[in-house]
Amino acid sequence: MSQYQYHPHNLHRLEQGAQSLLFHPPTLALFQSDPAMERQLQQLGQFNAGEWIQQDQLDKELIDDLRALRILTAKGEPVDSSDRVQQLLLDSGEFPLSTLILNVNTGCNLSCTYCYKEDLEDAKNGLKMDVGTAFAAVDLLMRENPGDSPVNIVFFGGEPLTHLPLIKSVIDYAEREGDQRSKPVNFSMTTNATMLTPSIMDYLDTHRVGLTISMDGPQAIHDKNRITSTGNGTYAVVRRKVEQLLSRYRSRPVGARVTLTRGVTDVVGIHRHLKEELGFFEVGFAPVTAGDVANYNLPPEQLAQVFGEMRQLGERYVEQAIAGGNIGFGNLHQLISNLHNGSSKALPCAAGLSLLAVDGNGELNLCHRFTGSALPTFGNVSAGVDKSALRQLLSNALDKSDRGCSTCSIRNLCAGGCYHESYTTDGDLFSPTWQYCDLLRDWTDFGIRAYHRILDQSPDYLEQHIIQGVNP
Repeated sequence: MSQYQYHPHNLHRLEQGAQSLLFHPPTLALFQSDPAMERQLQQLGQFNAGEWIQQDQLDKELIDDLRALRILTAKGEPVDSSDRVQQLLLDSGEFPLSTLILNVNTGCNLSCTYCYKEDLEDAKNGLKMDVGTAFAAVDLLMRENPGDSPVNIVFFGGEPLTHLPLIKSVIDYAEREGDQRSKPVNFSMTTNATMLTPSIMDYLDTHRVGLTISMDGPQAIHDKNRITSTGNGTYAVVRRKVEQLLSRYRSRPVGARVTLTRGVTDVVGIHRHLKEELGFFEVGFAPVTAGDVANYNLPPEQLAQVFGEMRQLGERYVEQAIAGGNIGFGNLHQLISNLHNGSSKALPCAAGLSLLAVDGNGELNLCHRFTGSALPTFGNVSAGVDKSALRQLLSNALDKSDRGCSTCSIRNLCAGGCYHESYTTDGDLFSPTWQYCDLLRDWTDFGIRAYHRILDQSPDYLEQHIIQGVNP
């Protein structure tokens, strides 16, 4: 008689009013429970995780369904397929590079108090990437991504606009190389906006550069940390530049990135200002919990307030989505996109897998956050990518057996958290971000319920704003 092993961590149960929802962590699939499933789950509740169960102890009609979901497995069947797929990719050695972040200048014209960049200098003394290094980086990207699939080049700093001549040279060169290969090249940039002029805006617009503006909210909040080298706030100039930009930029929507530091928890108010008053397409929030300067890290009680505010804003997102509108709340929109697209992942992000960052010396870093850090690099633009070192690092990242992640309900959404945040906190790339695991699980449960409500009441919204990407 067949035996099956029980894996309750492959099913996460949530209540939505009178409905019982079943979330499948390995695939991110969402189901609505029915009486037959409820009966089977109640029956399974008497068994312990990992226990072997005789076939005659189970409802025969549901065994196939439970095996398909890996809630039950027979001997030799995988428990979770997502990490196996990723491991097979690494073992094959075929993980083509699709995104390069060019750290065009370590210098910046601002002195933001919370900046995490270890190699940051003032604009004049920063290490500027030379054109030879930049072109070699483009060549590397083209070599490592054969065929006609799109590639992405991200301009980063410091403040990237302090090295605009190089950016223009890279755009011209990459477009030319891409045209010769019938390979689309996408460009993007994060900027503090202070150096934007109408002519620069129009140039970037012509080349369809995706722009994200670093702006922390209304003046009192923004001027607290985003200051010049002489200590003056930058809100007035940034607002003026943003208003100019949003009035003339047509090629791609412009978003805002908000850094939340100690004492800054008003997510709803900041979003209202940036989205409704200034007119950004989307606003995303990045809470600081593991910065090098501890004074800027959000303490636990304030981090809880941030997530509470995010849920409050999330309720507005859901209400507007059901009505057919999009309020541009980046964090929830991304979570719902991942759920709807089934974007299950066994690694935290694309860093090392399909994304690397190039510093001014041409060294290949795990991502833009590690340029200037003590973490070893992974080759350079001249010698190429050290795939052996990357494969070892990513294989270590996949092994979560002793980190408490392997049975977590959000393991294939979070996948252990940001490498840099873990590295800054514990000196270990792979240590989970324990400081807010519970809050992140609660936030994800909110997102799952939000997704179900939208799916149930306004499926057209998901088609228009997730699949087709219609602007608000």
